[in-house]
Amino acid sequence: MCGMSQQPPVRSTPRRARLDASMSLLTNVMDHSLDEGYAEAAARRKAAGTAGLPRTLRSKLGLAAGLVLAAVVVTVGAAQARVAAPGVAKERQELLDRVDSETSAADKLEGEVDRLRDEVGAKQREALRKQGGGHDDLMGVLSGAVPVRGPGLELSVDDAAEADPGGGGPRESSGFSDTGRVRDRDMQRIVNGLWEAGAEAVAVNGQRLTALSAIRAAGDAILVDNRPLVPPYKVQAVGDGKRFADRFRATVDGQYLQILHRDFEIRTSLSVRPELRLPAAPSVIVRTAQPSLPRSEKNTS
Repeated sequence: MCGMSQQPPVRSTPRRARLDASMSLLTNVMDHSLDEGYAEAAARRKAAGTAGLPRTLRSKLGLAAGLVLAAVVVTVGAAQARVAAPGVAKERQELLDRVDSETSAADKLEGEVDRLRDEVGAKQREALRKQGGGHDDLMGVLSGAVPVRGPGLELSVDDAAEADPGGGGPRESSGFSDTGRVRDRDMQRIVNGLWEAGAEAVAVNGQRLTALSAIRAAGDAILVDNRPLVPPYKVQAVGDGKRFADRFRATVDGQYLQILHRDFEIRTSLSVRPELRLPAAPSVIVRTAQPSLPRSEKNTS
């Protein structure tokens, strides 16, 4: 024991860890891109002589026939597309020409309608002058046949900020169950209140009203003479300025508008304008009143 020298144990040089050790799955996939089962099946086919291209003449002819058929199909399809392309382009151009022609015809008809409307308006004004008894200007204003301007009121009415499309409540009737939206009956009462307060001419969203105008509803839309209106509703009325505003607020319908604002949060604003310009009604029906004969005279005649 004393004669033996103690030496440290000899150790092999430690192996350095692979840099891609944490990527063992990806490394395995790259090193063995072909599954072992597939590789084994390919080896069996190779050993049996069935791998690669067909070896027999029959197989080669079959492959050649398939390639020729595929080439024929592709060639025929390309030829048909080339042949059909001019026809498709021609049909497309014909459709474009028809659209242009119909558009021009529609524009021409619209211009003719405008011309006839102006002609009808001129004849209506002429009829009013003949039947007005020297008051043709007043008759034109009252009937809506002529545009007017003058001092008056501008009233804005809009749905509540959080209008409920469903709901119910005290305003529910005839299918109108909404509590925060302006309805046709509301507009009817507002317009009637303006007439009662002394309005000489009234327009709603630029649509001039006459004695024969109708305010109705179609679903949730308000119609004036069958033309839909979009909120906010701007009602303009020519009248006697400040006094006109006071008279409107004092009417039952003016108070009704205040209730709509207070109880249902319908947004409203009323302002006096030094001058308003209202257009003429697009269509005025001229009617002449005839005296009604007593029933006895009708029977004798």
